[in-house]
Amino acid sequence: MKKQILAASALAGALLMGCSHQPKNETQNTTQAGTEVKDFASVLENYWEENAKLFPLNATSQGDNRYNDQLPNDGTAAFRQQLHDYYQKYLDQLGQFDREKLSDNDKISYDIFKYDLQMNLEGLKYNTWMIPFQQFWGLPLTMGQYGSGEGVQPFKTAEDYDNWLGRVRSFSVWADTAISNMRRGIRAGVVLPRPLVEKMVPQMTAMVVSDPTKSLFYGPINKFPKTVSEADRKRITEAYRTAIQNELVPTYRRLGEFLDKEYKPHARRSTGISAVPNGPEIYRYYVRNWTTTDKTPEEIYQTGLSEVKRIRTEMERVRTSVGFKGDLNAFFNYMRTDKKFTPYKTDEDVLNAFRAIQARITPNLPKLFGRTPKTPFEVRQTEEFREASASAEYNQGSPDGSRPGIFYVPIIDAKTFRTTSGMESLFLHEAIPGHHYQISLQQENTSLPKFRRFAWYGAMGEGWALYTESLGKDLGLYTDPYQYMGALGDEIHRAIRLVVDVGMHTKGMTREQAIKYMMDNEAIDEQGATAEIERYMAIPGQALSYKIGALKIRELRSKYEKLLGAKFKIQEFHDELLKDGVMPLAVLEQKMDAWAAKQ
Repeated sequence: MKKQILAASALAGALLMGCSHQPKNETQNTTQAGTEVKDFASVLENYWEENAKLFPLNATSQGDNRYNDQLPNDGTAAFRQQLHDYYQKYLDQLGQFDREKLSDNDKISYDIFKYDLQMNLEGLKYNTWMIPFQQFWGLPLTMGQYGSGEGVQPFKTAEDYDNWLGRVRSFSVWADTAISNMRRGIRAGVVLPRPLVEKMVPQMTAMVVSDPTKSLFYGPINKFPKTVSEADRKRITEAYRTAIQNELVPTYRRLGEFLDKEYKPHARRSTGISAVPNGPEIYRYYVRNWTTTDKTPEEIYQTGLSEVKRIRTEMERVRTSVGFKGDLNAFFNYMRTDKKFTPYKTDEDVLNAFRAIQARITPNLPKLFGRTPKTPFEVRQTEEFREASASAEYNQGSPDGSRPGIFYVPIIDAKTFRTTSGMESLFLHEAIPGHHYQISLQQENTSLPKFRRFAWYGAMGEGWALYTESLGKDLGLYTDPYQYMGALGDEIHRAIRLVVDVGMHTKGMTREQAIKYMMDNEAIDEQGATAEIERYMAIPGQALSYKIGALKIRELRSKYEKLLGAKFKIQEFHDELLKDGVMPLAVLEQKMDAWAAKQ
């Protein structure tokens, strides 16, 4: 899934168990501590209001259009100080509440709020601001998505068009600060690995055009809504041509030239973050932040090894069942090279194959879910400018349903697009019932406070999406043994991540060794494995969240199936899991235990 890695995302994500209703047996708390409960709610509301101003791109993506012209220069020391003061202020305010006088739900809000504020304050101690973006995430890529007219930035009125120009003007200032911070990174030894920089240069140069009408950023001009007057169209068109020529193209050219000529020669030859000053400490922080657990990197590494072994055993069973004579590696090679697994001729063929998967699962969804989202859903091809280094991903819809949830599929060449890459499991994960169900149901729940409606925790969010891949047979999929093998490939892929992410960032595993380990254990080609491994190099720890979260959800389901016996209803389990949005795994377990006790 596509998410901005802004400090707010984690914190906004964290405040997710605020009280939406008062348990009946706690009415005495309302009278006894009524003012405190009210004040607590207003603290959370004030926090969210300030969050929107600090992180206006996030606000836009959540359908809050008040700051659509804003783009803060988040690379400055002043901005980091502002963030520090913001988090510290709310931590101080939190300390004024007597936790024991709050309702049960507000106690959970209190615990998460505190946990998250502390995590964000800790994150500000590290010098990761010296690496402001990389090939996978960052503002130079986000600008393209927001400004293309196809993303979350609205282009419905003349004011919307003018708002975007405000962000364009701020972008060149942001880029100058980013270059300055990366120069400081060169001096301090806090730099990206060279292979990543080599991917970033063409991303920047792709935005450099001589004809403004050929720019990605000209997209909104080609799609003026009828509501924009002729006079405004003329004025806006001229303003956009000027902005592309005088602001955007020079900024991307400057970034590309800096990366290529000045930064790349100093990029590091090492793979893992342990090679930069305080690297081991930074990685331990990332592991805690992304998994929302206290698991050590070593513990996670060992879990990865045992999961790889378990899934390989099931893969051997499938290999035998289809009568393949070679070993598992030969089977992987067969699946990644045989022509029968590349049946598509056009991009539309690939997109239609995913739409057909949706049609197959739709009649079976009520067996597993009581609640379904109202937000519309679409399958689309990833935009050309970022498709070469993009994975398939989900972009959330707007809370009011005016923008659909979108499953983006990168199709570099339809004729080489392989069905064996687990198309069915990929759709379950990124689309339905994975990210689309979880995020849409959370955003649509207007009874939740905003910090819960727009929360994101990778461990639960990605854990849920990976868990949904295991529901394929229940939904009428995996009847083809090669699609089931693809699903096992997706599962082992997440287990491999535990091994290679920890291996690269703590054990000296090189990029090349990690690519080989991945190719030895799943049916992925070298290009695919390289893009994956380079992603983990760029965002240490993020890839751990999927498997750690899915294992926890599966563990909870097994626990309640045993505990409740005939009283266990799978629809109710799934609905309860999703209804309150994402949260740290320990909080999730506490909530689900309370639900099971009531059954």
